[in-house]
Amino acid sequence: MMPSARISGFTLIELLIVVAIIGILAAIAIPQFSAYRAKAYNGAAQSDLKNAKTSLESYYTEHHHYPH
Repeated sequence: MMPSARISGFTLIELLIVVAIIGILAAIAIPQFSAYRAKAYNGAAQSDLKNAKTSLESYYTEHHHYPH
């Protein structure tokens, strides 16, 4: 009899554990990502409002009244 060659690779259990770990990490990361996205959106909106305020004040300084 010839000795059988062992084929190396991952077992099904090992692959399932890796998939479960990836799922857990994704479940943690996705809410954090959307929270950071909302903060960035709010920051951009605040910046736009400050730019509008600056433009209005500049107009007032030049014309001594606000635009109609």
